[in-house]
Amino acid sequence: MGKTLTEKILDDHLVEGTLEPGEEIGIEIDQVLAQDTTGTMVWLQFEALDMDEVQTELAAQYCDHQTYQFDFKNTDDHRFLRSAAGTYGAYFSRPGNGICHNVHKENFAAPGKTLLGSDSHTPTPGGLGQLAIGAGGLDISVAMGGGAYFVEMPEVVNVRLEGELPEWATAKDVILEMLRRLSVKGGVGKIFEYTGPGVESLSAPERMTITNMGTELGATSSLFPTDERTREYLARQDREEDYVELSADEDADYADEVVIDLSELEPLIAKPSMPDNVVPVREVAGTDVDQVLVGSCTNGGYEDILPAAKMVEGREIQKDVEMIIAPGSKQASEILAREGWTAEMMAAGVNVSEATCGPCIGIGHVPASDSVSLRTYNRNFEGRSGIEDDSVYLCSPEVAAAAALAGEIVDPRDLAEELGDLEPPGFELPDAYDGSKTDLIEPDEAVDDGLVKGPNIGSAPIGDPLEADIEGEVLLKMADNITTDHIIPATSDILMYRSNIEKLSEFTLSRVDDTFAERAMEAPGGVLVAGENYGQGSSREHAAMCPQYLGIDAVLAQSFARIHKANLFNFGIVPLTIDQETYEEIDEGDDVEIVTDVAEAVANGETEFTVRVNDDWEATANLQASERERRILGAGGKLRLTKEQNQSSDGATPADD
Repeated sequence: MGKTLTEKILDDHLVEGTLEPGEEIGIEIDQVLAQDTTGTMVWLQFEALDMDEVQTELAAQYCDHQTYQFDFKNTDDHRFLRSAAGTYGAYFSRPGNGICHNVHKENFAAPGKTLLGSDSHTPTPGGLGQLAIGAGGLDISVAMGGGAYFVEMPEVVNVRLEGELPEWATAKDVILEMLRRLSVKGGVGKIFEYTGPGVESLSAPERMTITNMGTELGATSSLFPTDERTREYLARQDREEDYVELSADEDADYADEVVIDLSELEPLIAKPSMPDNVVPVREVAGTDVDQVLVGSCTNGGYEDILPAAKMVEGREIQKDVEMIIAPGSKQASEILAREGWTAEMMAAGVNVSEATCGPCIGIGHVPASDSVSLRTYNRNFEGRSGIEDDSVYLCSPEVAAAAALAGEIVDPRDLAEELGDLEPPGFELPDAYDGSKTDLIEPDEAVDDGLVKGPNIGSAPIGDPLEADIEGEVLLKMADNITTDHIIPATSDILMYRSNIEKLSEFTLSRVDDTFAERAMEAPGGVLVAGENYGQGSSREHAAMCPQYLGIDAVLAQSFARIHKANLFNFGIVPLTIDQETYEEIDEGDDVEIVTDVAEAVANGETEFTVRVNDDWEATANLQASERERRILGAGGKLRLTKEQNQSSDGATPADD
């Protein structure tokens, strides 16, 4: 039996385990990346591990979320990150140079390599044949120190693409169609591997739009084979030497198959407030639009913005619509400017922003009250845009530009028919991606000779070993699909404290219950209860770190998102799954006790735990954990365990075994 492309890359990097779905495997990591809101803890944890230098082939630190530097705390974070990159041997991308995924795919992403990143959209370069996975910051620190990365071997699903995209349909519509069919939970425990004759019709940037937003399916990663379209992209980036031909065997065995005929796709849109709330654009046509944003790591490349620029050229957007371009990288901004497209967009009434993640997480360009915002972004979780009662739609750049011209949601095919002279803009790459590299500082160009820490930068918290008893109040009961944005919001007033866990913890779950943090601090421990898919979204480990700081001992949920569950293990919080009946019966304020010696049960490999509620009734909760994860829980978290392992091995690189 032949191998999938996923299996081939994993097999080349396998250091522990077997490639059987559901089995835990350890893989060698070639490249790591961090961004500024997760990177401070990555480097503080790297420092706590007493490491001297980066051990991976390449490490890159990007500053992309807090580029507006509203507060000295943001600027201090960036100065610290620059000093950490220089001290330990990583590339440093200065604020304004672009979003980590965009800059990484331009400069470093390589077919056949493994990439681990402290951002959930790390799988973006899967469109170039790189197996890339998002993870919590502590996992990045350990991998960067030479340790393996452990993950449950996913099922590999074949997404067979047939046909070619018709006019006005885009790669964004491919991934929206996937979300429409499978939902935000449909990819949990899976890697989507794209095959079929339709693949060759998509350029590398189009493929990376799909792999970027595959994260919204809950997938571990997404992956395309390489071909001449891959070589072409790398050549235009002046990196043709990185090209490697990669594909699955013809007789590869997949766990499942999804077939999409590209020729049957039409412009799609995700309605508020979940990326899988997808319908044809014509179904919501006529909805008034107040704001249009084109950009983000999903659709922020030169080739993504160019179609919108062509559509508004020689025209004016509606007077009651604000349209903003937020490029994914300075490279994209520079090429658009050199070719005159920036001036054309400005003449049409479009504003051009710095290359930043900002608006995607509610930093800048926050929508007005009771307004509609159309965005080419990847997430429209309620409140993520920076205002709680937002109404954010997700769409392609073509649909976004059409809305700006019409003042309402409109299928661009219908607008073209109405205007008569609006031609399909198509999709094209520049002759060369020849933007400046000035803002990318190489390790041997380091400008700092030691760590520079401002007053807001704390230390990496180290947990206490797991105790025998877990008992306390249900401090909060939550619904399905609670995101890490709910747990630790990413707005500018909160994000500045990502390096200060004591202060950041004050905002824990404030978007669900603004009294939670205060109640948790006053309580002698406690537990959280949630429905399905708890912790979906961003990889931010702070969503586990802050509950740990507040004394949360366990989370009882119907199911967990992959990265967040790993982060709970990493910070010593016990993640227990419960059935729907238990979820419905247990209430906030109930007293909960796990009726066993928890530390002993975890160490002995027990999977079922009896939960006693109010000394009145009992239920069964399950712990699904590998031996390694049980050791992490028992030690009180991965940082403590790894430090102990390093000390016992006289300072060798983290084995994480």
